[in-house]
Amino acid sequence: MSYDAAATRKRIFEAASAEFTERGLAGARIERIAVAAQANKQAIYLYFGNKEALFGAVIRGKMDEICHQGPLDPNAVADTVGHLFDWYGEHPEFVRLLMWEALESCTAEATGEDERRGAYRDHAQALVAAGVAADAPDDASRVRAAQDWLFTLLGLVAWNYAVPQLRRMVLDESDDKAALARRRAAVVEAVRILAASR
Repeated sequence: MSYDAAATRKRIFEAASAEFTERGLAGARIERIAVAAQANKQAIYLYFGNKEALFGAVIRGKMDEICHQGPLDPNAVADTVGHLFDWYGEHPEFVRLLMWEALESCTAEATGEDERRGAYRDHAQALVAAGVAADAPDDASRVRAAQDWLFTLLGLVAWNYAVPQLRRMVLDESDDKAALARRRAAVVEAVRILAASR
């Protein structure tokens, strides 16, 4: 039987995703990841580098999953945000990973920040090309307005999953599914109103 490097990388990625989601960067242990992935620690270092680089690879991988759901369609932004809301619900680990990153980041820049920033720039440029902030005085202003709009949309979705205890208290809803359904409808409607006013 030959060694399957791609399968090993995939197992390491999945084990690391679970470990970082549960324990964050500081609490995660390479030894636990290796055991869960049925790989040795040397393979982890070979394929991903150190623990911080592995954490960054996990976050970038999750971001890629979102990007493969399709681009943010400015002409159907409410529907696109509804799909994004559903994706976050199916992948609660993503918000948790972002929260861990925010809490534990010891440097001014997150791991892989330049690459991730580039992806968001591409999204903002696509929004500008589709006519977002068309009434802004110049290209730089249009890009800034699109970036603000994108961040607002992401916040409208992510906050619902970032603070489930606050969602439960504010909505006074004991049924989590019902609360998320209410929030999805409210977010989609808010985005529809925002999009109509752009």
